[in-house]
Amino acid sequence: MGKNVTHIVWDWNGTLFHDNDAVISATNASFAEIGLPPITLERYRELYCVPVPRFYERLMGRRPTDVEWQAMDEAFHRHYWVLAESAGLALGARQLLAEWQAAGLTQSLCSLAEHERLIPLVRTHGIEPHFVRVDGRTGQSDTGKAEQMVRHVTALEGVTPDRVVVIGDAVDDAVAARHAGARAVLYTGGSHSRASLLAAGVPVVDTLEEAVAEAGQLVD
Repeated sequence: MGKNVTHIVWDWNGTLFHDNDAVISATNASFAEIGLPPITLERYRELYCVPVPRFYERLMGRRPTDVEWQAMDEAFHRHYWVLAESAGLALGARQLLAEWQAAGLTQSLCSLAEHERLIPLVRTHGIEPHFVRVDGRTGQSDTGKAEQMVRHVTALEGVTPDRVVVIGDAVDDAVAARHAGARAVLYTGGSHSRASLLAAGVPVVDTLEEAVAEAGQLVD
């Protein structure tokens, strides 16, 4: 494979996996458990950021206590993984993955979703064979995806960072890509508003099809 051929690293939640409804429902369920009012998707997109405790700080006007954070985090995941069972892939995702692979190009998946839960979910949707590598989070991470992305890109065989384009829905994906020496394209269909994504200084698109087309242009 030529040295200037793009390798795509996909994000999962809010990018390939269209789980916005599950995320908002689980977020509101966790809020209810500590007496916070519910939040809309629009408000979520305005405020969401990584690390997640900072998101709660923006929402509450103060940093949550350790007890509050642990309660919300536990409640969110308890509700989310039940709701995620009924979520599906983003529009066009399955076809885009198949077409990229059929063209002889490579792609992988790097997510902050817990690895042990991510793998069965990816397999349930029948897309694991499209990836040369799938990495979810192992252990706790309140600092974002940067270090995980470095490990992921380093582990890719025959792929150098300058060939890698990360496609994700969060500013943190662009930060992680930059940290790993890669580039990024951000997609508006997930956790962030367009305005917040534009602040990352990378291409921002409204569909995954546009994201793949843009990724193919970023590597000379």
